[in-house]
Amino acid sequence: MTAVAGLVGRPVRTDLPVRVGLDVGGTKIDAVAVDDDGLVLARTRLPSGFGADEVVANAASAVARVLGAPAPGSSRALVPRSVGVGIPGVVDPVTGRVSHAVNLGFADVAFGDALSRLVGVPVAVENDVNAAALGTWHALGLRGSMAYLNLGTGLAAGIVVDGVLSRGSRGAVGEIGHVPVDPAGVLCTCGQRGCLETVASGTAAARLWPTDVPHPARALFTAADHGDPAAVAARTVLADGVAAAVRLLVLTVDVETIVVGGGLSALGGPLLEQVRASLDRAGRTSPFVASLDLPSRVVLLPADAPPVAAVGAAMAGAPADPSVVAVR
Repeated sequence: MTAVAGLVGRPVRTDLPVRVGLDVGGTKIDAVAVDDDGLVLARTRLPSGFGADEVVANAASAVARVLGAPAPGSSRALVPRSVGVGIPGVVDPVTGRVSHAVNLGFADVAFGDALSRLVGVPVAVENDVNAAALGTWHALGLRGSMAYLNLGTGLAAGIVVDGVLSRGSRGAVGEIGHVPVDPAGVLCTCGQRGCLETVASGTAAARLWPTDVPHPARALFTAADHGDPAAVAARTVLADGVAAAVRLLVLTVDVETIVVGGGLSALGGPLLEQVRASLDRAGRTSPFVASLDLPSRVVLLPADAPPVAAVGAAMAGAPADPSVVAVR
């Protein structure tokens, strides 16, 4: 601990304990240092690397780098109370083991233990969507129950109730992307047919509107706005799929708020408008669905929101031994 002599002869603490959170993605690591309320005090990004050794080493470098930045308006040194990691793949939050992290190049790694040995504090590991859900709950100042609906390459949700993640008995809570909605539909990567994410995800948008441009979903919406009949039909399929995900979340866990995030959320208002229109149509033919007031319960993650997956990872981090404050 850094200290200086106080006016009454007592040491005055000049370090600033923080929670560190890492969002480990397929290409980059987004690292933040936050206070106990989730306010971002420092942020940095590094490449993720590939393979267990490289990813763990880069994660440790990200921790060291984000701690090297002073808090805004302060010269106090940042010291880690805890470190949390959000990472894709199958995560055991109790042991910190990560398996099936295909995009990162490893199959089964004790990620938490490996990173903890490098940074000198305990490390908590969480699934990336769950981390984003927790970060969203804190960033938006929500209360009660919330589902974070991640529309990325695939589709999944994280559930938070009163600030606590819901995981279920085997960690499958929120994996609604693999609920089959069309037994005669296309083959899903999970091996089933017609899963929800085959009609409501970035991959679904690319399949519904084949194109060589970098952002198929945006191209789809632009073509639909210009009146292309095929694009209008494809956009309706996509919006109906997202609306089905919203309905499924309410009918299973009855969350008060569904926050749509992930890559497709960058479509902004036009996406939300189409999803709400689909929910309105369902309500007009079903008094029961109308009674759920679904359109008012779904919102978009704001474009200016902080990096919610990294913030959520920080908030999920296990409390560290307060006597261990140095990053080795």
